[in-house]
Amino acid sequence: MACKLRHHEHRAPNHQPKLHGATVTPDLNRWPHLEPKGPRVSDTYHPYELFPVPIPTRESNEALKISPRRCRTGHGRKGAPTRDDHPPRARSVRRGHYPSPAAAMPFFSGGGGGRSGALLPTTSKPKAHHHLRSKSSLSAPASSRRRGGPHSASSPYSRRALCLAAAAFAALFVLAFLRLGLPSSRPAARSPHARPRARLTRRPAFRLRDSAAVAARIGREAPVDITTRDLYDRIQFLDADGGAWKQGWEVKYRGDEWDGEKLKVFVAPHSHNDPGWIRTVEEYYERQSRHILDTIVESLSKDSRRKFIWEEMSYLERWWRDAPRKKQEAFAKLVRDGQLEIVSGGWVMNDEANSHYFAIIEQMMEGNMWLNDTIGVVPKNSWSIDPFGYSSTMAYLLRRMGFHNMLIQRTHYELKKELAMKKNLEYLWRQNWDIEETTDIFVHMMPFYSYDIPHTCGPEPAICCQFDFARMRGFSYESCPWRFDPVETDADNVQERATKLLDQYRKKSTLYRTNTLLIPLGDDFRYVSVEEAEVQFRNYEKLFDYINSDPHLNAEVKFGTLEDYFSTLRDEAEKINYSRPGELGSVELQGFPTLSGDFFTYADRNQDYWSGYYVSRPFFKAVDRVLEQTLRASEILASFVLGYCQKFQCAKLPISFSHKLTAARRNLALFQHHDGVTGTAKDHVVVDYGTRMHTSLQDLQLFMSRAVEVLLGDFHDRSDPTLLSHFEPVQERSKYDVQPVHRVLDPREGKAQSIVFFNPLEQTRDEIVMVVVSTPDVSVLNSNGSCLQSQVSPEWQFVSDEKISTGRHRLYWRASVPALGLETYYVVTGQDCEKAIPAVVKTFTASQQFPCPEPYVCSKLEGKTVEMKNSYYTLSFDASHGLLQTVTGHKDGEQTVIGEEIGMYRSHGSGAYLFKPIGEARSIVEEGGHFILTEGPLVQETHSLPKTEWHKPPLSHSTRIYDCGDSIQDMLIEKEYHVELVGHVFNDKELIVRYKTDIDNQRIFYSDLNGFQMSRRQTYDKIPLQGNYYPMPSLAFLQDSLGNRFSVHSKQSLGAASLKNGWLEIMLDRRLVQDDGRGLGQGVMDNRPMNVIFHLLRESNVSALPKTHSLLTLQPSLLSHRVGAHLNYPMHAFMSKKPHEKSFKLPQQSFTPLTASLPCDVHIVNLKVPQPLRFPHTEAASQRFAILLQRRGWDASYCKKGGLHCTTVEEEPVNLFYMFKDLSAVNVKATSLNLLHDDPEMLGYLEQIGDVAQEGNVLISPMEIQAYKLDLQPPSSQEE
Repeated sequence: MACKLRHHEHRAPNHQPKLHGATVTPDLNRWPHLEPKGPRVSDTYHPYELFPVPIPTRESNEALKISPRRCRTGHGRKGAPTRDDHPPRARSVRRGHYPSPAAAMPFFSGGGGGRSGALLPTTSKPKAHHHLRSKSSLSAPASSRRRGGPHSASSPYSRRALCLAAAAFAALFVLAFLRLGLPSSRPAARSPHARPRARLTRRPAFRLRDSAAVAARIGREAPVDITTRDLYDRIQFLDADGGAWKQGWEVKYRGDEWDGEKLKVFVAPHSHNDPGWIRTVEEYYERQSRHILDTIVESLSKDSRRKFIWEEMSYLERWWRDAPRKKQEAFAKLVRDGQLEIVSGGWVMNDEANSHYFAIIEQMMEGNMWLNDTIGVVPKNSWSIDPFGYSSTMAYLLRRMGFHNMLIQRTHYELKKELAMKKNLEYLWRQNWDIEETTDIFVHMMPFYSYDIPHTCGPEPAICCQFDFARMRGFSYESCPWRFDPVETDADNVQERATKLLDQYRKKSTLYRTNTLLIPLGDDFRYVSVEEAEVQFRNYEKLFDYINSDPHLNAEVKFGTLEDYFSTLRDEAEKINYSRPGELGSVELQGFPTLSGDFFTYADRNQDYWSGYYVSRPFFKAVDRVLEQTLRASEILASFVLGYCQKFQCAKLPISFSHKLTAARRNLALFQHHDGVTGTAKDHVVVDYGTRMHTSLQDLQLFMSRAVEVLLGDFHDRSDPTLLSHFEPVQERSKYDVQPVHRVLDPREGKAQSIVFFNPLEQTRDEIVMVVVSTPDVSVLNSNGSCLQSQVSPEWQFVSDEKISTGRHRLYWRASVPALGLETYYVVTGQDCEKAIPAVVKTFTASQQFPCPEPYVCSKLEGKTVEMKNSYYTLSFDASHGLLQTVTGHKDGEQTVIGEEIGMYRSHGSGAYLFKPIGEARSIVEEGGHFILTEGPLVQETHSLPKTEWHKPPLSHSTRIYDCGDSIQDMLIEKEYHVELVGHVFNDKELIVRYKTDIDNQRIFYSDLNGFQMSRRQTYDKIPLQGNYYPMPSLAFLQDSLGNRFSVHSKQSLGAASLKNGWLEIMLDRRLVQDDGRGLGQGVMDNRPMNVIFHLLRESNVSALPKTHSLLTLQPSLLSHRVGAHLNYPMHAFMSKKPHEKSFKLPQQSFTPLTASLPCDVHIVNLKVPQPLRFPHTEAASQRFAILLQRRGWDASYCKKGGLHCTTVEEEPVNLFYMFKDLSAVNVKATSLNLLHDDPEMLGYLEQIGDVAQEGNVLISPMEIQAYKLDLQPPSSQEE
């Protein structure tokens, strides 16, 4: 979507743009007339890791497999797009010039496409006898995977002397460092004669034997040359006019920079295909994308010098299903020959601000595995030109998927300028917690305003646009807005045109360290016809031939892929030392700085910060998370069903669900697109995304209902695939755009209704659960028939401005469900045990009449201050405003001011992408309104309908605390905001909740990156309010120097800020009339009523904080991690469709698949059958399952367990061989996060992960995610 950043000079329609850059013809006399020196770069490259795999069911694909030989490609070159000085214009591609859409076809709704490859490669069987490794062996440090072997043996005396000398040197270094600080990098001339630097040795791992060791690891930040925090501190954000390169400067060069090493330029044709934005994914496919893929095959097949890169597997899979065999073979040959490179290979080019790391892994895995199964290749270079800011989590995940290089574009223009000035646009991106330096991945940042052709050849877009030959007459793209249009290259003008183009290449190359340059050549939905492709290739070939024929120009230009570029750059970096004095660098690749941090919030020009999309369409952001956790739960249940069916011989269980499971993965993956989960698509496209997610939710819930029966031993004949389950989900969602509602249990006299809970977490859960019942005269029994204490409360809803009861009741009781297991409870009437206890209702309302529902006792609250308490907290409310004021802890007696406030921003320039408020938000709650307190033995809650200037307020909200008996629920405060920003009265309004605490955080707060790690956020006065808003996918917290911490966990992605000391502000919804000039062409007016749920947590640390804590990126406590998991992975409840006799029992009342709960700092990211379609036809010895495990990094200065009964991985190591109760894990093999690489060295892991195959031990460093391929077999099948 290059258009998103083009509409930035709001001129009158007939106003001619100012020409910022004039045509420049360099003086050829200044160019050295020298023969190129040094050896030529090899013409052979290896763009893929190749995995030839058998395809037993689709012989038609067998011929397309790529053999594991090296692929021949041409030279490569390095690139970056340019600046922001062009006038407003429509999207690059004019509509109406393509074939009319064919009849609507399902787009990735089925299971298939090309997923026809074999299952995961098998590995040798582990030894017959396995034992848990001792703690001492588990905590041994991993050896470095870097250069150098073990030291030779030496005498005790020499070892002692060496240690003394090393200690003395270290002391001197520390003193020097404290005195002088880190030396700053300074520019150095490109010298081909510089000596190669010494190889660096990776720092040894900590011996993680206890919490103190974990704290030491997590409490330190990785040594790097650059942090984005330091960049923000240093840059003044003046937005100075740089001339032709408006956001940069006038770029000059001497002319002798390429005397020793010629300039090697790789021009990379590409076409950016959004899977939904202005049109739906299917509309785009029919009108453009299928024609583009046809064009690639035809045009590249004509000339082996032509190259192309392609990113989106969603479109490629769709095209592959339609393409004839001959075209498939031609496509595969182009990939095999290195002419066509598949970059990234994800299902989409995912957003990096809102997407959760689970969904990112899923979309990458789905695309990469389909590509490997179908064509036999695995991408190794990432291409991400359009997401609006970049997360370090994405860099980590790519590295652990086997990627070594990545390219990014949309970062703050001031950061680009700062990095370009010091030739730091290429760097090694390191995680800030990675003190062992295993996560480094090489990054190329494009330097200019956009990724379109005017902004990629060099710093002067008026000149670069003249080399976009598809803008000549006869094509559907608009002419250059700088009044100088491209012309056909011929013998008369080739010298002048080539000279002008080479001048731009040279200027751009001075922004980088090496003499290898990348020039992307494309835009949104380009190369849609063979004629368009031919005009680009033909003209560039003439220009290349002219430049390459003149040795005095010291340049070699050719078409290339990303692999061509990165391979050539790495070869050059091996020969020439580009390191700067004092630069730490990386063992991954010498000559470049290391960088840590993320690139939020993005600004493309002026004060236009793209922080609005953190919140746009929050309803669908919430649905995204529901689909995500439902898919994960379904994957886990599917794994157990398929594993146990070997034992119970349930062969008649239909496997049609596997198609639905694949479709759900792809629909979730599709929504991760950077115009999907961001909420930045046209209204009808949002409907398409929502409908797909809703369909998959329905399918998954149907499958889960049937899986519950199977796992509880109900093996009635299922040869009929239409046979429905006896169970149905407790919650139902009738349409794609409405909130789910609870089905009402209507137990009859003498009857019972079964409720089965599935716990998707890896620890046993003891928590208060809730269902809605039609009568309060009910009791609850556990699976043993014992009576349980329960509570009923009235269900409230607002009608007009009154709070009334619906006549239904909420039934609460305490449930205990095993890890990843099932547990059954019964709701009965007429039982000889205690009935549910009715709650007590107290009201504070302006209304004289309050209808008290039966059988509850109601009374009026006295005074404006109301308290609500459980065993952990006392909460104080201002009843006249209905807002939470303070929280007091019972154990420490400390009171924390919360100061809840509801506010609203007014806006004039905000749109789907941009947040541009008019001043600060003002409070909208007035004194009055309705406030209800409901108290019972298990749950206490308040309900508030605030009084505002509007007759119908934009929200109502509730606060709940629980008494579950020392559980996670007891320690959290649940806030639920029902938001209805609907109607024209809320046009151009943006709704927030603000917590005005007494925590002295110095306007520093921490928000998460993709639910994976935290990032430190500081509020700066030198940037506007909207620039101080940051993404909050799931968590934000404040902390002071005493360790007092206030955390807010969210169930969906939103935006957060700390604009004043002690404040934490979170935006809930936004309704915007106007377009913000980034190509969407509309506002955001399709708001839906929705619920936003937060879990608030108040903590105080138990150990001293380091003096530099405010400079560190702090992590959540272990308790906070569990609270977040409790919120984002709720239990799934299923109810019997009809009341049944009390005597009726399922064959089993519970299902306990794990031998014990896992340690609290270990999380099962997923347990899945990667290719369920192939499962029934696969040999039992193959690796049919995959498990992804994460070891959470936690702040050990807080109480380790927070009062919870759980262990950590140091106390209880994880062993896959003994994890499952009635299934054995065999053929275990560590692998990459996309399940396609098995080499720990290549992935950057330490060697210790290899131990799992022999002993089953899972050795994961804090913060890491590791994947394993395995098979799960019941003991009986092993014996056979």
